[in-house]
Amino acid sequence: MPKHIAILGSTGSIGTQTLDVVRANPEELVVEVLTANQNADLLIKQALEFLPNAVVIADSSKYKEVNNALAAHDIKVYAGVDALSQVVQMGTIHTVVTAMVGYAGLQPTIKAIEAGKHIALANKETLVVAGDLITRLIQEHNVFITPVDSEHSAIFQCLTGEPEKIEKIILTASGGPFRTKTIDELKLVKKAQALKHPNWEMGAKITIDSASMMNKGLEVIEAKWLFGVKNQQIDVVVHPQSIIHSMVQFTDGSIKAQMGLPDMKLPIQYALSYPDRWHTDFPRLDFNVCQNLTFEQPDLEKFQCLALAYQALEKGGNTPAIINAANEIAVEAFLSDKIGFLHIPELIEKAMNGISFVKSPSYADYVASDTETRRFVKSLI
Repeated sequence: MPKHIAILGSTGSIGTQTLDVVRANPEELVVEVLTANQNADLLIKQALEFLPNAVVIADSSKYKEVNNALAAHDIKVYAGVDALSQVVQMGTIHTVVTAMVGYAGLQPTIKAIEAGKHIALANKETLVVAGDLITRLIQEHNVFITPVDSEHSAIFQCLTGEPEKIEKIILTASGGPFRTKTIDELKLVKKAQALKHPNWEMGAKITIDSASMMNKGLEVIEAKWLFGVKNQQIDVVVHPQSIIHSMVQFTDGSIKAQMGLPDMKLPIQYALSYPDRWHTDFPRLDFNVCQNLTFEQPDLEKFQCLALAYQALEKGGNTPAIINAANEIAVEAFLSDKIGFLHIPELIEKAMNGISFVKSPSYADYVASDTETRRFVKSLI
């Protein structure tokens, strides 16, 4: 029986690569729902190819365009952000791939969990913002999450068969395009430089997060909730080749590493195939070619976003939600050429100090913190 899936954010980097996985596994996967924020053209093209049960265009102004293009087909067309939370509850859906970028993925993910759907989690912000809430809901509704992030997929695979004996999780980071640059050089870097990741093909926002190492900071927070470990059990090591995707050290001192060439389609496919492994024609790692694997400590003085994420993890409460919202606005401003690269951590730190701390936030508190932080950071730009 094929798995029927919904892809939230099908026109983005993870979404389009998920559809590549569907194309390669037509007997295993059926697309039930596709959603996009604003990219109506690509959503229409995808819908005409995969003929899903329903599509959602979050930008309501694009509804007529999408509806007209799909009128000849038996495809339901919905518009608006609220529609995302409705379609994930459809009875025909087995797995929801949360490929949306940023805080916008939180509410649809909550609704999918409450509807008992299996979650293939690519939207790390869901756990960063509201990890305690999501963890409770997962247990309450007996829902299983498989991670899509390459690092968390690696850890998930390393833990198969022995999840209780973790001494330490070691997240690997490429170091991004600015690993070897000085702080003075970082003051002058341009958007085009930041968007050139040395190893991975990703969307604009996550590529900037990788350049600042905020992506790794968010992944540290995500790992805490995904794997139920203490803060001090999560390490980050810079591994420029991106061949080892992450490691787990066990209580006997042994270490498992998951390795492979950097290709997001592999963790995407594993999140959908688990507990099976489906054949792929992806290029294989050749150890005769890849002879040097190196490791170094991240420079927290240079990559202050990672340091701030560690601080947010330690402080807890609504602080991770604050840094996530501040980072989203700061990255947006950097991509719009309104601020410099090193202004990103400056704005995040100001938000951490300027927004009220809530020790045990409710869902409403998370929403309020997100809204307040965005307004605050925008006022500083």
